[in-house]
This record gives sequence, structure tokens and C-alpha cells, in this order.
Amino acid sequence: MKKSVKKVLAVVLALTFVAFCFSACGGTGDKKDTGNGYTANNTEYFIGTTGPLTGDAASYGNSVKNGAMLAIDEINAAGGLNGVKFKFDMKDDKATAQDATTGYNSLLEAGMQISLGSVTTDSCDAFAASAVEDNLFYITPSASAAKVIEGRDNGFRVCFGDPDQGTLAADYLTEKYKNVGIIYNTSDTYSTGVYDAFKAEMDAKGTAFKSATFDNETNKDFSTQIEQLKDCDVIFLPMYYQEGSLICKAATAKGCKADLIGSDGFDGIKDLIDAKTVTNKVMYITPFDTDSKDPTVSKFVANYQAKYNALPDQFAADGYDAVYAIFRAMEKAGVNDVTISPSDLCEKVKAAITADDFSLTGATGTMTWDASGACSKPLQFKAVN
Repeated sequence: MKKSVKKVLAVVLALTFVAFCFSACGGTGDKKDTGNGYTANNTEYFIGTTGPLTGDAASYGNSVKNGAMLAIDEINAAGGLNGVKFKFDMKDDKATAQDATTGYNSLLEAGMQISLGSVTTDSCDAFAASAVEDNLFYITPSASAAKVIEGRDNGFRVCFGDPDQGTLAADYLTEKYKNVGIIYNTSDTYSTGVYDAFKAEMDAKGTAFKSATFDNETNKDFSTQIEQLKDCDVIFLPMYYQEGSLICKAATAKGCKADLIGSDGFDGIKDLIDAKTVTNKVMYITPFDTDSKDPTVSKFVANYQAKYNALPDQFAADGYDAVYAIFRAMEKAGVNDVTISPSDLCEKVKAAITADDFSLTGATGTMTWDASGACSKPLQFKAVN
């Protein structure tokens, strides 16, 4: 072999060895291996999540983001956790499972240590499937289907579960009304989850009720459904406010006098109906009321208005409380390592948040959690008109 060739090979081998060393040490050598296959060079605790920031459900995602960012700002202004601040990032999942998974991977690669999961049910289910593999703690503000946390001991939520709303509505409506009806979306997990619990409770009570259905292909004209339930005293509407607003308008247009009561997805309906188009009494289930005189709620509403020049909705309040739940649990657990791995942090936060002496008084009430991940807090109905 010629001397010049040997020289070139020696240089190549040397460069290859150097590149390998840098790669093994994390590229620049400034990342720390924290175990569990996780490396991070975090200087702030990193809370990540996904939600719809564009598309039909964007109002939910943006409200959660605003509420979460307000909490982050307050926590950081007060000194963070033992002097270490928090950062927050939400990726746009457009309310799709595929984009939620993509967002999860991007966030984890960027150093996410703990999460708010996702905003909507199917997205959160996909997000949670990935989080289980990494044992990453998540507490969703608003994904209410049972499957989102069921069988996942790293999964928690701030909002009511679908069964809770269905059971509550059945109990309330049978006490207040004689002829009860319900309209629900057979192609929506949220709507059918509330309906299933509602039906189970009504059957247990031995109380008859009328039902009408629609799906995502027939969600524009609700005159047929209203006609079916026109003689009811009340109609329960477990769905989101966009479809709910159309049903409310159809009820008035068809001369139906029933009271209309929505699930918590009705938050936001006030902007879509008015006294001319809807004369029926409209209410919905909610843990949050902007008019509350409770000092914690009043402070949140005032700070939110000052920051965003708008009133917060339930989703903003849930996002706010979810961040504070993480912060208080980390505080109780004595977390003091900014490079802690998601799995190690998950175990600490789980133990803290499910402890008998842990509770959080937030914008949506006083909350406690058990090992199921479900949140226990007061329920109320809010009048729209």
C-alpha cells in the first residue's frame, strides 16, 4: 500500500473515532443521560401537550393553551420550583390521533418531562398510548372519555369523565322533569360515552325516556330529531357546542318548548345563539363559572382578562388547573432535579397527587385524585340565557 493512501486512511479512522465519541456523548457533550433511555439538557422543567390550534376544534386548544400559559407565567413569576422555572409547549394536533402522536414524538425529543396529554379524546388516547410506553405522566385538562385514562396508571385528568356527566344528568333531570329526551351523536366517542352512562342510570331508576340520534354525516339539520322529542319537558344534549347551537335553534324554530341542557362541551355556545334565534331555556354542566364570587376563581378570571383581553371558558380554566396540579404535585414530591427523566418524574408525581393529604383548589373547584386518575370535584349547571 502506498504511503499516501495509508495517511488518508489514518485520518479517516481518526475522524470516525472522534465522530463516534461525540455521538455517544450526545453530540455536543452537553446532554446528560438521566436513565430510562432519556437524555436531556433542560434548564427548565418542560411541560408539553398537543391540542387543536387550527381547524373546527381550535377554540378548545387555544383556550387550554392560554390557561396553561397563564399558570406558567404565575408560577415562574413566583420563583418557579426551588428557583427553577417551567416552560410549556403545545403542538397543533388538529384534533387527530395521527398528529397527536407526531406531536408527542416531537415534544419528547425536545425534552418534555411531563404533560397535559391532549385536549380532545381521540387525540389524547393516541398521545396516552405513547406516554404509557415511556411512563410519562400526563393530566389531560379536557379529554373526558373513560378510555383516555382507563388502565393507564400514568394517566390523570382535570375534567369530569363522561360517565360522571351522564349519571349526574340522569339524576338531575328525573328530579326536575317528567318527560325526558336525549339527542346524541352515534359517531362521537364523547357523546356516546355520556349517553351510555345516562342510559344506565335511567334504566337503574326504572325511568323511561325518549332518544334521537345523528352522526357526523347528518349533523346540519336537526328538525327531524326535534320533531321526535317535541313533547318532552327537557332534552339532554351531550355534545359539543357547535352542533348544540344548531339543535337549540331548531327547537325554537319548530315550536318545541323543552328546556335544553348540554354537557360540558356546551361551553362556548353563548357566542352562537341569541334571544331571537333561541327562546328555550339553555343550561349546561360545568365546573367553572366566570361569575363566581370564589376568590380563586375571581383572581383567575381577572388575570386571564388582563393577559388576553377576553373572558376565560371552562377549557382555559381546566388548562390552568392542570398546570397547577403538576406544579403542586412536583412541589409535594420534593422534585429538585431539572434533568429528571419522564419516568422518574412520573413515579414521584403519581405518589404525590394520589396521597390522602393532597388536594388542589383551583379555578374549577377543589380537586382530589385517586389511583384511577379520575378527578373528584363539585358539579354545577350554568344558565346560558
